Amino acid sequence: MANESPKKTLIVATVLSVVCSIALAAAVTLLKPVQETNRALDKQRKILAAAGVLAEGKGSPAEVGAAFAKFERYLVTLDDGSFRKVDLADSYDMRKAARDPARSLALTPGQDIAKIRHRANVADVYVLRDDDGKVKELVLPVSGYGLWSTLHGYLVVKNDGNTIVGITFTEHAETPGLGGEVDNPKWKALWPGKTVYDATGVSRIGLAKNVDASKPDAVHQVDALSGATLTSNGVTNLVRFWTGDLGYRKFLATVRAGGL
Repeated sequence: MANESPKKTLIVATVLSVVCSIALAAAVTLLKPVQETNRALDKQRKILAAAGVLAEGKGSPAEVGAAFAKFERYLVTLDDGSFRKVDLADSYDMRKAARDPARSLALTPGQDIAKIRHRANVADVYVLRDDDGKVKELVLPVSGYGLWSTLHGYLVVKNDGNTIVGITFTEHAETPGLGGEVDNPKWKALWPGKTVYDATGVSRIGLAKNVDASKPDAVHQVDALSGATLTSNGVTNLVRFWTGDLGYRKFLATVRAGGL
């Protein structure tokens, strides 16, 4: 067969394509466990940072694992605030549940301020207790649409179900330098000490421009992200949704009453 024949070229191209496909598939299969482990480690690091347990980005895998093992995990039924304790390694996936019509609530436009379309019926909550076994902090998964993407993260509150310990986002595709500043430690440092609810029990937490510390509402306000109005609005809407009637309000009331 001539070296430059079309048939030979086609055979070589086909063989190379098959070999590359096999190699790529093998690489994906072999690397998947490593990627899943790294994602889990990153999630744990961010939760620990938001909870004030470890500094942002710090801790070896062993240190992170040991610190995270001190948390308890609960599955919370959002409609009534009831809950049950499960193992940290339980297979429940809140995001998969939100995509399952049998395990989620289809939100009306009026309900869906976070623009998530469906809310899982059961939430995946982490709890940290103090040395006396009393609830110290609650790690609440939150999500909502910003400018370009759905932001997924965690809001951490104290055992009063009202005072914020921290916030972190584990996944988003917002604009770097603008909406992407939700990852900036300096901005996240503005959240601790803010309160979610006003005296009437309405969720007021949110982002605002030019927060005036002398005004009563400042206790519920965090500085908006500069140049990122839609992402800022999205963050406000997602924290208000998840701390409202369709979110954790009933569960947090149970915690305040000492029921956890």
